[in-house]
Amino acid sequence: MRGFGSASAARGNRFLSRREPRVTAHRIYLPFILLLLMFTPSVDSSWWYIGALGARVICDNIPGLVNKQRQLCQRHPDLMQSIGEGAKEWIRECQHQFRHHRWNCSTLERDHTVFGRVMLRSSREAAFVYAISSAGVVYAITRACSQGELKICGCDTHRRGRARDEEGDFDWGGCSDNINYGIKFAKAFVDARERMVKDARALMNLHNNRCGRMAVKRFMKTECKCHGVSGSCALRTCWLAMSDFRQTGDYLRKKYNTAVEVTMNQDGSGFMVADRDYKKTTKNDLVYIENSPDYCLMDRSAGSLGTAGRVCNKSSRGMDGCEVMCCGRGYDTTRAKRVSKCECKFKWCCAVECRDCEETVDVHTCKPHKKPDWLDLT
Repeated sequence: MRGFGSASAARGNRFLSRREPRVTAHRIYLPFILLLLMFTPSVDSSWWYIGALGARVICDNIPGLVNKQRQLCQRHPDLMQSIGEGAKEWIRECQHQFRHHRWNCSTLERDHTVFGRVMLRSSREAAFVYAISSAGVVYAITRACSQGELKICGCDTHRRGRARDEEGDFDWGGCSDNINYGIKFAKAFVDARERMVKDARALMNLHNNRCGRMAVKRFMKTECKCHGVSGSCALRTCWLAMSDFRQTGDYLRKKYNTAVEVTMNQDGSGFMVADRDYKKTTKNDLVYIENSPDYCLMDRSAGSLGTAGRVCNKSSRGMDGCEVMCCGRGYDTTRAKRVSKCECKFKWCCAVECRDCEETVDVHTCKPHKKPDWLDLT
């Protein structure tokens, strides 16, 4: 914007000799400049950055928190520690799910936005990140409650008495994971920023946040302990427990594949599916508004890092294959030494001993984008 302003001033000094026309010119340009500033997207800091702070969580110093989030942080500082640990976990899960894709959920070091400009676009990738981050908060808070790390919550005490499943009768007992408290707090904390505005992107984020929260609850399982002579299951005590977070990640990854494109309805209160022939409900689907870039080339404005130098699989026809990953640019092959465990033997009692074996393997990496020849002549 500074470049635009200085160019305008130069033109004014060059062509306008009288004071009055110069003022008129500025009056013409000023509304236009203000409009550009209003509609140029900015990359805001995010609560996601809590994961990078570790034990140094100080509510007033966390970038990206809105007032409601900062108040919750000040009221429950111990919960912020859990959210910070959870942030590391869901980012690792995101990177696992997209490890073979052009966009691989890369984060930017010491960047308060965590993912950079790629989250400005209302794409499938943004839908997944909002869902997995919301799920991560539910998982982290619920786990901390059950492990007795938080003052405000503990095990779910609502499940008491007798119940029955396909294996027979059992007694509720033990420590059931307090999933409802995890969901309640995650909704209050994560949704706080989106509830400050009413636009299509905020509605999209709120929808995907909810999908993430419900994904954790979907995989709650019943665990039991048997009481009886010689370990028989004549009597059982059971409790509800969360499944491994990988199941939530796998589920949301499938939802990413089938995400539904939507547009805002006329009164701004909700969504309409862009494809009029789509008849299913979108309640449990991830939704997006804009198509994704191809992520082939580095594009700072879109937040794309490109795929130059990425390792690819020469024999695969999938997303990790060199043809797809390298976007048709080809790949380089180098030889590298790899050390792995081999000749493992069980040693009484009770260990497994292995040798370190070294082998030479081919490593294929995507070629960089080649500039057109005419660019080298200029």
